[in-house]
Amino acid sequence: MSIRFKVILPYLLLTLVVAVTGVYVVTKLVTSSLSERLTNQLLEAGRIVSDDFARQEIRHVETARIIAYTRGLAEALDGDHATVAALAKPVAVGLGIENLYIFNAQGTQALHLLNAPDGTPIEDPQREAAVQPLAQGLLTANDPNAFPSRGLALEALDGHYYYFTALPVTLNDRLVGVVMVGTSLETLLPYLKGTSLADVIIYGGEGQAIGTTLGAGSTDPEFMQTLALPAATNQLILNSNESVTGENFQTDGRWYALARSSLRISNDRIGTFAVVLPLNFVIQSSSISRNTYVLLFTLAMIGVVLIGFAISRLIITPLSSLVRTSQAISGGDLTQRSSISSTDEIGVLAKTFDEMTDHLQQRTVELERTNRILEQMDRAKASFIQVSAHELRTPLTLIKGYTQMLEQKFDPDPEVRKLSKGILDGSERINEVVNNMLDVSKIDSQMLKIVPDQVQLGMLLMRVHKTFEEALTERNLKFSLDGVGSLPPVQADPDLLYKLFYHLVTNAIKYTPDGGSISVSGRVVDDQSTGLEVEVQVRDTGIGIAPEHLDLVFEKFFQSGEVLLHSSGKTKFKGGGPGLGLAIARGIAKAHGGYIWVESPGHDEATCPGSTFFVRLPIKGKNA
Repeated sequence: MSIRFKVILPYLLLTLVVAVTGVYVVTKLVTSSLSERLTNQLLEAGRIVSDDFARQEIRHVETARIIAYTRGLAEALDGDHATVAALAKPVAVGLGIENLYIFNAQGTQALHLLNAPDGTPIEDPQREAAVQPLAQGLLTANDPNAFPSRGLALEALDGHYYYFTALPVTLNDRLVGVVMVGTSLETLLPYLKGTSLADVIIYGGEGQAIGTTLGAGSTDPEFMQTLALPAATNQLILNSNESVTGENFQTDGRWYALARSSLRISNDRIGTFAVVLPLNFVIQSSSISRNTYVLLFTLAMIGVVLIGFAISRLIITPLSSLVRTSQAISGGDLTQRSSISSTDEIGVLAKTFDEMTDHLQQRTVELERTNRILEQMDRAKASFIQVSAHELRTPLTLIKGYTQMLEQKFDPDPEVRKLSKGILDGSERINEVVNNMLDVSKIDSQMLKIVPDQVQLGMLLMRVHKTFEEALTERNLKFSLDGVGSLPPVQADPDLLYKLFYHLVTNAIKYTPDGGSISVSGRVVDDQSTGLEVEVQVRDTGIGIAPEHLDLVFEKFFQSGEVLLHSSGKTKFKGGGPGLGLAIARGIAKAHGGYIWVESPGHDEATCPGSTFFVRLPIKGKNA
């Protein structure tokens, strides 16, 4: 069996069993309390009644708007009541409105339409109505954008109470009348009882019961009187934001419990209501005792825990072995193996992991052997460079000395002087290469010694410029120094800094075609981590550097392009060299606590995008 079934299937079954058991226990134990269940049901019924009134309010507003926006009705309210009736009556009948009032802006009744019990619409010719105060608030405010108002009122024509909603009628952004739509409590109460599953009592403003679904209901005045509330109690409930559980009472030989609440529609409190449930609404507890359910639930939970523990061990034990093995391997012990032999996914993973470790161990042994060989080769190379450089100095000194002697002996002979100058130039070139090799050797062995002093970079860079003045003139290269004279002095080794910028300028000359330009500029940079630094930029209009070579140019012996195609002169275009200059420059910058980098759009010998080398050096020195 795969690991997913080992985990998912048992826990799925166990969760189902526990869920069913828990629901059963909660149903039988938690809600077995008579008072709790009854109270919860009453409160829920109260919320449903409030929601139903809100939905009725929405229907009132929708139908009132249809009446208010009937074409021509607003214009007719200025005095043509016959037109108002002609326009509104068909719409009211079609919408099934039980009670409709329309008032003009002066408060005069323009139309009162009441549905008779047989569905016949009755038009009341009177021009005064008991419900007019509900609309009077909108008329007094004279606000065409006013919100609807609502309330409970007694209809004089049929003696029934209605729930009314009043809506302003506007014309050209002014209030011209009010439409009132009403639904009788006789219509609402059966609906409320059906949705809330409880009997409902509606109270008027003074606490009198004006409608109920209990017993004979509102047809029996004496019964309604028994349901009335004291005015103070009614006012207290009306102002409360919570439902209030009332006293139990008996009627028709049955005991009831009720909960009262204020009837709130939007921001209006239009009255109070109560929901009523019989006390025997709650189903009696099962014959099984509470202790039995507690024991059953406890045993089920213990079973879940024990089985879960057993299953977790099947998974966790091999995983723990894998974790220990991986930790040992990450610590460097490649001899560790998981030793897991199961056939599920964990077993396959462990086998694969062990095979990977075997391969890793073999590769590590090979890499260590190769690394030792490379280290030996690197040490041998460094030793060879150092020894070769020292050994070359002796014959170079002899060549230089004998050449100078020949020059002195045959001073008048121009041919000898020309030959001796060539020998001296060649020996100087070889001597420079030897010195570069020694510098690289010192950098690699971290034996580069710095003798710090106050260095004026402007003067030092002018000295570098003077060194290459002849080569720049020969190659028709423009050289400029911008802003370096105002740079503050830095604490550094002047000879080493000279070599650093010497190699950077040499590199710029070598890779800039004849007629190009080289500029050296400087500025002070305030670095938050290292403090004040001097930044020197060496910019050229040369052939540029390919993006993949931007870091490699600072490596020893690196040459871009075909080395055999380079010319022999060190200041000639694409001149030759051992490829040590930029490596030495980086080593000197690093030894001073600074750093060096290069930016270039790319390599192109046709467009010559150029390169810019940046050097950052701390003003106060490396250890400041």
